Amino acid sequence: MNNIEKEYLQVKEEYAKLGVDTDKALERLSKIKISLHCWQTDDVIGFLSGNSLSGGIQTTGNYPGKARNVKEVREDLEEALSLLPGNYKINLHAIYADTDEKIDLDQIEPRHFASWVDWAKKNHVGLDFNPTCFSHPKAVSGFTLSSNDDEIRNFWIEHCKRARKIGEYFGKELGEPCVTNIWVPDGYKDIPYDRLAPRVRLKESLDEILKEKIDPKYNIDAVESKVFGIGVEAYTTGSNEFYVGYATKNNIALTLDAGHYHPTEYISDKISSVSLYVPHILLHVSRPVRWDSDHVVLFDDELNEIARSLIRNNIIEKTSVGLDYFDASINRINAYVVGVRSTLKAFLRALLEPTEELKRIENDGNYTDRMFITERLKTMNFGKVFDYYCYKNGVPVGMDALEEIHRYEKDVLSKRR
Repeated sequence: MNNIEKEYLQVKEEYAKLGVDTDKALERLSKIKISLHCWQTDDVIGFLSGNSLSGGIQTTGNYPGKARNVKEVREDLEEALSLLPGNYKINLHAIYADTDEKIDLDQIEPRHFASWVDWAKKNHVGLDFNPTCFSHPKAVSGFTLSSNDDEIRNFWIEHCKRARKIGEYFGKELGEPCVTNIWVPDGYKDIPYDRLAPRVRLKESLDEILKEKIDPKYNIDAVESKVFGIGVEAYTTGSNEFYVGYATKNNIALTLDAGHYHPTEYISDKISSVSLYVPHILLHVSRPVRWDSDHVVLFDDELNEIARSLIRNNIIEKTSVGLDYFDASINRINAYVVGVRSTLKAFLRALLEPTEELKRIENDGNYTDRMFITERLKTMNFGKVFDYYCYKNGVPVGMDALEEIHRYEKDVLSKRR
């Protein structure tokens, strides 16, 4: 028995005194699939057009080693997965089609993503999908699905329809649902006169996109709001209120992105409310600093509150968890590893609570014991449980992961020019 196992057994006994079974917690953790966003590898550029970012999105930094093609994206994803315990999905945007054909976004088909399916099967991962309604000549006006130009609006409607069919294809091929998430950057830079008309058009566009029914065992439709973006600071067509209403009325998934609200709003408090009205939640784990800046996820207070909200109330069973950030100022593999491990640690910490006992104590009005136990949990050595989880899954423990990140940068990333 090595030190990792010995330390785990010691901590296991400490948690047992609180009525927590650490083995069961790890078993539940292994069933939580996190969807890794492919766009961290290349700063959200993709390979269909190669345009710079637009649509209220911005990546900062120029750290060497950015993926230059689909092959390198997959190499980087494989490297990240080799450093992460558990089971995963990969989240693709439409601009990551693997094809030599000259196609536009309204022409994408499942065959343009067939190699991704083959790769997913080989690497034992699922796939999620997103229509790419930004960084395109037909998005420069600031409007896509809510545009008052019929030609532009119909282009994006067709693109989103095809995205859903690709999601269905992924689900059928891989044997698990693909979450296809629709987000558009539509809005005004300055104060609009008519706030209603764009939202009417957005609703009508979504109605048309979702008109064809697709079995949710293959494809789960989701819609995502945002408070504002660069260039659309005054008005966002797809606001939180718009999409909460739309998802509820149409019985589809609602996406909660940690960076898409006002700085004083936290999605950890929204989860329990929206879970009462929508059939599924798509969680985009990000870290906003001042605004939707998509910093790498860290093990901070809000991340822990998000995990607690999902675990304490068993909402995790109806939630898909995906990461959504892009940082070009640091090693991109490190961005994956830190973000995913932080998210896993938050879920593990929540799973290591005596949930039913604390609920009983609270219902009894025993706030003294509630305070004492929750404070005690904060200093329990759950880190040793996580180290054991990594060891059990055959991935580097602690600082060993950083050594591998450095090796990959030296041997692979530094040679990309």
